[in-house]
Amino acid sequence: MASAAAAVSLPTGLSVLTTFPDLLFIPEFVFGGLVWILVASTRVAYQLLQGWVMFVSVFCFTLSTLLMCLYFCGAHGGKSSWIAVDAFYHSVAALFYLSAAVLQAATTIAAQPTNNNANQFKIYQEDIAAVVFAFLATLTYVIHKGFSLLRWKSS
Repeated sequence: MASAAAAVSLPTGLSVLTTFPDLLFIPEFVFGGLVWILVASTRVAYQLLQGWVMFVSVFCFTLSTLLMCLYFCGAHGGKSSWIAVDAFYHSVAALFYLSAAVLQAATTIAAQPTNNNANQFKIYQEDIAAVVFAFLATLTYVIHKGFSLLRWKSS
């Protein structure tokens, strides 16, 4: 007795913005873009650590944009290999963002102002906001990864 399994596929067109987990592209853009802007607007105290945070935010923002545009255009053509690419990308992005969020938090703790300088305190607050948005971006990528892996497994 054969079971009729529904074929799992990636959405195309505007259904990308209405299906879950692909709907998570929007908060990934927002949170990742905010990390990018906040880290770029502050004084870089630790070039190597914050350089990685900038790389991750720009890399993930660019690849998420590319992936979403390919889904809009229907370039994946219903092939199951794109489901594996989607799962792999979101797994890597979740790992990258977790490392970037931890490094940004460590940088923020190390750069805590010791005097009552208003400019240093403003930069510190921007660093705190970057940490919060980096962890929110991590959370959205992890959720997207989990559901992408489930979609890949059932394909």
